[in-house]
Amino acid sequence: MDKRRFLATAAVAGALPSLAEAASTAKASAGPTLLTVTGMIGKANRGPLDPALDQMMKKQGVQFDKAWAFDWAALSALKAVTIRPTLEYDSNPHTLRGPLLLDVVKAAGALPTGGTRLVLRAVDGYAVTLPEQQARSDRFIVATHLDGKPLPLGGLGPLWAVYDADRVPGMAAKPVQERFGNCPWALYHIEVQ
Repeated sequence: MDKRRFLATAAVAGALPSLAEAASTAKASAGPTLLTVTGMIGKANRGPLDPALDQMMKKQGVQFDKAWAFDWAALSALKAVTIRPTLEYDSNPHTLRGPLLLDVVKAAGALPTGGTRLVLRAVDGYAVTLPEQQARSDRFIVATHLDGKPLPLGGLGPLWAVYDADRVPGMAAKPVQERFGNCPWALYHIEVQ
């Protein structure tokens, strides 16, 4: 093989990962962003916080140099699981469906280490820090559906970090009103620490 052909082949091969990443980025951000994952993530499909356009994040003290933005299609493409907890709002069991929380952060390139913490932030500024071990053992999901219907904005959605408290012995023994303090509804941001 001559030197010129070798260099041309190497240049094309080197560009392929960038082209694949660009295609993935374009696909991942086709619709409006519903969830932004920041912190210790291994890939990005958006740049740093824009203090002019990311007003809610700025006012809530969120800062980042890179992020992974999920739209509805990207979240829906992840494997969904179903849970059926008794909810504090009406003390009735309801069916919730969505991807596992840890699957969402892994899709953003996070590699939970056992000591990883997840800061879950809602649009009203409510935020909780959830240890990775608890997200795993309690099987937290990012719920997108309630009783077969998409979670509405203005209700508990469009996204809700939640688990089946009825299936976690330490929580099932508590009054229903005390089970969901780590479950922000209207979830829009996750920081991986």
